[in-house]
Amino acid sequence: MANTTTTAPAGSPEKKVEPVKAEEAIPWKSMSLRQKWTLLTSNITVEPMIACYVIPSMLASLATQNLNLEKACRVNLAYSDEICTNLAARNTTGLEAEETAVQQLVAGMQTWKTALQSGLPILLILFMGAWSDKTGYRKPCMLLPIVGEFLSSVSLIACTYWFYELPMEATGVLEALWPSLAGGWFTMFMGVFSYIADITSVESRTLRIGAANVFFSLGVPIGMALSGVLYMKLGFYGVFSISMMCYVMSFVYGLVVIKEPPRPPLAREKEKLPEKKMSFLASAKDFFSLKHIEETFSVAFKKGSNNRQKRVIMLMIIVMVVIGPLYGEMAVLYLYMRYRYNWNEVTFSMWSTYGMVTNLIGTALSVGVFSHILKVDDAIVGIMSCMSKILASFVYAFATTDWMIYLGALVEIVNGTSFIAMRSIASKLVPSDELGKVNSLFGVSESLMPLVYGPMYSSIYATTMNTFPGAFFIVGGCMTIPAVFGFLWLYTEHRRDRLIKEREMKAKANDEEQDEKTTKVLNISERKESFVYNIEEILSLERRRKCRRIDEKLETNYNSTVGKSRRL
Repeated sequence: MANTTTTAPAGSPEKKVEPVKAEEAIPWKSMSLRQKWTLLTSNITVEPMIACYVIPSMLASLATQNLNLEKACRVNLAYSDEICTNLAARNTTGLEAEETAVQQLVAGMQTWKTALQSGLPILLILFMGAWSDKTGYRKPCMLLPIVGEFLSSVSLIACTYWFYELPMEATGVLEALWPSLAGGWFTMFMGVFSYIADITSVESRTLRIGAANVFFSLGVPIGMALSGVLYMKLGFYGVFSISMMCYVMSFVYGLVVIKEPPRPPLAREKEKLPEKKMSFLASAKDFFSLKHIEETFSVAFKKGSNNRQKRVIMLMIIVMVVIGPLYGEMAVLYLYMRYRYNWNEVTFSMWSTYGMVTNLIGTALSVGVFSHILKVDDAIVGIMSCMSKILASFVYAFATTDWMIYLGALVEIVNGTSFIAMRSIASKLVPSDELGKVNSLFGVSESLMPLVYGPMYSSIYATTMNTFPGAFFIVGGCMTIPAVFGFLWLYTEHRRDRLIKEREMKAKANDEEQDEKTTKVLNISERKESFVYNIEEILSLERRRKCRRIDEKLETNYNSTVGKSRRL
């Protein structure tokens, strides 16, 4: 969240206006409630668009999984209506074999659907990040994924209408194709966090990225809380229609309200040069130029001060080992809860809402207290988050009752802050004209993970269903351990930077103190010389006065003597 000013698009001859950094002129504690409310509302930019993008995605996720399960049962496996109705109502007594067959079929589809959802965005985001840095446009990166999700909702309505004509595989393709072509969540994340970094100062960036992440987190529990209830009340058509309307509102808000961030001074100087207008084909050719891929990857391997190259590569590794288990669990979590605890849609949505609310509280606590007030290093916040995830993985894996599952959500209360820490560290590591590229690298790393973790988790779950169905939690916890050491290394680097900066400041202070002492000595010397000069002047003046008085006295005596001589 930050305050920004309206500017003309890149390449426009209109005068650019410098961004207004949302820094409090008055301390927060000294503000009245009205001033605090005014400050908060004036700094709202992408947050409503984020909420209207995340909520319908979560709202439709449960309905989409149930649509796949229904099609697998009724269309692909051709079970009777009685069997499929009992499975949907969780009356699975005597139907364990059918439930296992349906879940294994859906889990198998998740493998190639995850590849489709992640493969295409990898290619798009490589070009999109460099193009965004070059042109200064951030809005297309945020609006294009909304269009993809809207078309996906339209396709799901079509799959519901032609329920028996289109098998489960067709639903999976149409569900994943449009968001993939538009870049999906990866491109949205890249656009949002690049935009926030453009309009905020380095000091406030962690707080602002955390605030945007809170809206991401806030949209998830709202969507999950409503998903089960709305599905039970309105069915597939109602849920997908509501999602479509939310996407329309998100797109309109982003198109009308959000303004492009101001360009940096160097870019503005380039804009003054005359440019040739390109045709659509030339623009498309320029967008998909291979030089954009080269520029994007050069950010990771570009050497700079403070071990920049090593830090960027380390952040990419951390992204992979932190985000990977998240996508892997998302692929099989609903199936696991349904199979292990016999949960239905409403029960699962209630637990998901509880988990997201606790995560939201933990994120707000970490960002507001640890980062903003206590000024805890971002890397330490990341370590806390990873440890929370590792401990919760073992709680989930060995849980035997519902209350243990709820306890696991409480244990991982600060799990979401690692994402904020990574984004904040990266945004402070590179200049503004490379933010899009570095966020593209993050997006590539994230989009690669479902290709690895999705099939891995699906295979592990399908293999261990009858023996240890929670085994995938143990795998995720163990794979998160390297992130702890990565954040620890980054903390040592940050600490070294601070020590170097402190030494430089001390050296500068010593130089200033020495200069001040030298100035004082010079001033004293000058004053001493001036004093001596004044004494000499006084003595010289006094001598001249004495000489004058003597001369006057001699002259008087002489005149007196001459006068007496004349009288005689």
